[in-house]
Amino acid sequence: MERSIEDIRKKIDEKTAVVMTSQEVCDLVEKGEKVTTKDVDVVTTATRAIMSGTYALLSFPVESPFSFKRASKVFLNGVPAHVGPCPNESLGMLDLMVFGTAHSYKEHDYGGGHLFRDMVDRKTIEVSVITDEEDTFQTAVTLDEMPHAKLYATRHTFKNYAAFVNCSSEPVSTIFHATEFEPDMQTATFSGCGQINPLKNDPGFTTIGVGTRMLMNGAEGFVIGEGTRSSPEKPNMTGFADMHTMDPQLMGGFATSAGPECIASWAIPIPVVNDGVLDAITMTDHKVAMPVMDVDRRVTISDTTYADGWQDVDLSVEFKPASCIRCKECGAAENCPMDAIYFKNERPVLDRHLCFNCGLCSIICKEDVFRAELGKVRFETDNKLNEVPIVLRQSDRKRALELEDKLKKMILDGTFKLSWMVETLRP
Repeated sequence: MERSIEDIRKKIDEKTAVVMTSQEVCDLVEKGEKVTTKDVDVVTTATRAIMSGTYALLSFPVESPFSFKRASKVFLNGVPAHVGPCPNESLGMLDLMVFGTAHSYKEHDYGGGHLFRDMVDRKTIEVSVITDEEDTFQTAVTLDEMPHAKLYATRHTFKNYAAFVNCSSEPVSTIFHATEFEPDMQTATFSGCGQINPLKNDPGFTTIGVGTRMLMNGAEGFVIGEGTRSSPEKPNMTGFADMHTMDPQLMGGFATSAGPECIASWAIPIPVVNDGVLDAITMTDHKVAMPVMDVDRRVTISDTTYADGWQDVDLSVEFKPASCIRCKECGAAENCPMDAIYFKNERPVLDRHLCFNCGLCSIICKEDVFRAELGKVRFETDNKLNEVPIVLRQSDRKRALELEDKLKKMILDGTFKLSWMVETLRP
């Protein structure tokens, strides 16, 4: 059955459209129900994960005109920014590009992702400027004082990603773990939201293209094109959105053993224009491939499915502060990649607004103050079945589910309008 985006938009306007989240569709499939194009018009999808390919483009005044000619170096909360390309000669303004993976010279575990969240959270940002005449000055700015602040993706929303193990005999520092990666395949980490991921639901770019409206970190934005390293096997996208309307809880920084990384979230509607689109949508975690990679050599050694990571597991961490025995050093707090665990009046506190639900605290704490079932990665190597416990998730399916539900409600209440692409993308 073929139908046009105009037909679907008309049904939305007439309040007769059926909009479902990808999770709702997959739940029906798991129950054995048959879902057809007559049953659903639009499916919302989402992901929240570590996404290194992120940068911000900022423009704002820092001094009065003619107070300096040009800036040569700028730091925001200690995070280096790239000045330009416009020099803004004698205007007292800065045009800056800030990478999400840039590291602060002030704080070891603070980077561009942390900076972006602090900006969206309306925190005051310290600005340090070195001019081309080698004069220096400091000022402060908030997001609302920035006329232009947009977040861009160079490559986001991979059609899921991979699980990682360390096959070497030595620990490895890597962006794919918050601590050193244990050797000899003792533990596993993974990234990817599985069955609800946008490009899992439209891997051939049938409905997603240049100009597709989406939500990035909760703010309305648009797809620009294919991302760097995009391929038919692992497509990804570029896009942008205005930072002024983003939700800080959907973004942020994530500390890894190789330095801070950047978190981003996307939600995209998939108009069900034909049976082929629906076929991809109805694939559940058990059929969504998850490669298993050796983190040391960055090569694929086997494969499994996202059922290992997302079925029969806890999406969030259970917190029981009364179980705390006041260890001399709290490993969960020290190693939390979000800095979401702290102590107040000698009692542990878990900041749910910061928590990424990665689950690492549940592995480190032996007193069950933090509890979460994270599952195991099951795969074969050399005709041997391996079952490696997952100790860290670098995708947050809980908030991704909330985001696709938010998009569903926005479509139904008319605050989000479906747009059709102006140009197709190459899968």
